[in-house]
Amino acid sequence: MNRRLYSPRYVREILNRYGFRFSKGLGQNFLIDGNIVKGICRAGEVSKEDYVLEIGPGLGTMTEEIALNARKVVAIELDEALLPILDETLKGHDNIEIVHGDILKVDIVDIIEEKLGGGPIKVIANLPYYATTPIIARLIEEDLNIDSIVVMVQKEVADRIVANPGSKEYGSLSVFINFYTYPEVAMEVPRTVFMPQPKVDSAVMKLKLRRELLEVDREVFFKVVRSAFGKRRKTILNSLSSGELNLGKDDIRKVLEAADIPFNKRAEDLKVEHFAKISEILPPLDI
Repeated sequence: MNRRLYSPRYVREILNRYGFRFSKGLGQNFLIDGNIVKGICRAGEVSKEDYVLEIGPGLGTMTEEIALNARKVVAIELDEALLPILDETLKGHDNIEIVHGDILKVDIVDIIEEKLGGGPIKVIANLPYYATTPIIARLIEEDLNIDSIVVMVQKEVADRIVANPGSKEYGSLSVFINFYTYPEVAMEVPRTVFMPQPKVDSAVMKLKLRRELLEVDREVFFKVVRSAFGKRRKTILNSLSSGELNLGKDDIRKVLEAADIPFNKRAEDLKVEHFAKISEILPPLDI
């Protein structure tokens, strides 16, 4: 069955049998290449001791591959029409549990505690592109007992996540993800390995969660980041003094001087640690 799940012929056969229609609203694109599926599982370094949370199992192609290597898999599927299909494609695997729900609304803590041994868990996800950022944000911001996240994203998004300071791709998303994780691109994925075929190429990201975060007020930190990149072509002095901080140029000058950051630098030139230093030195904000 494992090889058949990768087959475009089998995908068409089972979709026709159940009268399934792809939902553009849910951003459904199913993997039909076994090498990519196995590569994603390898990127997750899934072993027989691991509990895995999968988001968006689709037809169960990745779910089955994970289950062959993991202790247990809990897969969260939003589309009710896929539930009977998953019952068929995954029958015979007693270490898989399907949960019908929205990953942005389900109680992830409860799932980890009740179904995944309390963690730490690994997350593997082939997310709809429209929901990529909010789903990743929830997984990394809520202090969940997660070790790593392997996620399929648009290649353009992956480029932004791993961009270095000084590059045009570097932005607030880069800072946000790097604040919480150690990100890397595990593999690039052409659009041709999906059914239906999307308009863009993808990449598989591995996000290893940082166990020790920078000791800063997160609300202030990200307010600084948003202000800095809100007008990214301006100098850091001008962008911070015209952003969300409600501080004048004189105040910002003092902060930058204390942080040893030149006034003419731009947001794209600053590392995560620079933004942390600014947020620490800022006078109290009205948040």
